[in-house]
Amino acid sequence: MGKPHIRPIALGLITHQEHVFVSEGYDPVKDERFYRFLGGGIDFGETSINALQREFQEEIQATLINIEYLTCLDNIFTCDGKPGHELVQLFRCDFADSDFYRLRHVYTLIEGNDTKTAIWIPMGQVRSGTLNLVPHSCRAYL
Repeated sequence: MGKPHIRPIALGLITHQEHVFVSEGYDPVKDERFYRFLGGGIDFGETSINALQREFQEEIQATLINIEYLTCLDNIFTCDGKPGHELVQLFRCDFADSDFYRLRHVYTLIEGNDTKTAIWIPMGQVRSGTLNLVPHSCRAYL
């Protein structure tokens, strides 16, 4: 295992009719389901906005519009029994294609060799803590 490092990522906060668009994850060590805004790693020489746009294209073939920078968050966590540290560049944005605003649709999300799902979840259940949005500091921006 290499030396631990801080991973810079860009995440997109997209809301519609009191729902938020997220990917669904599962931590087998904690036996816990979690949700996270879509996005991913910022490559060397790439701006955080370009990384955000690239990740949405790669993961669900979506184009983003109205991209607005919100904040940078420190996310120190443990997932799957392994420690992690991310610097999260958080953006509010919208989908260019209205087809992505179907609240009951399950979207296939491609992350490298993994296939996950992306869905709309009710913001009320995130605010109440019923649904676990990570990093937790993102809740303040809903």
